[in-house]
Amino acid sequence: MQLIVNGTARRIPDAWRDETLLSTLREQLGLVGAKYSCGMNLCGACTVLLDNVPVYSCSVRTADVEGRALLTIEGLARPDGSLHPLQQAWIDERVPQCGYCQTGQIMQAAALLSENPSPSEEEIVAAMAGNLCRCGTYDRIKRAIRRAAERLASTEAAGVQTDG
Repeated sequence: MQLIVNGTARRIPDAWRDETLLSTLREQLGLVGAKYSCGMNLCGACTVLLDNVPVYSCSVRTADVEGRALLTIEGLARPDGSLHPLQQAWIDERVPQCGYCQTGQIMQAAALLSENPSPSEEEIVAAMAGNLCRCGTYDRIKRAIRRAAERLASTEAAGVQTDG
């Protein structure tokens, strides 16, 4: 079985077809950014993008993503190694405390900004509602998303390539 992960075709043993995508990413591919938390499709710590749509990888079968484009936090940074504007905004706004939910938060925010490059606060809150943060850094998350949106808009206006 073959998965397309972060732009690269990766071979997965057929025995892993019925495993969760989260388990396959972590145990077969060594991509440990997506975290196991609730395991019940409730918290968003395991969020990855499937065809640019956020999904909870703890509740998706590996076989169901075969041949589709999968993006994890490890693939969000630029090919030159520079951080994606969301990742930099997370640092600039000092969003993480424990950090456990942050990769899922960032991936959900990446999907939001891809779909809506200039979201209102209400749109940010609605888009991020499925991603829980036990530390309660929601205000910093909103600020980071707004900062990243501004940075993306200014680089786009300057004609700089921003695709991740």
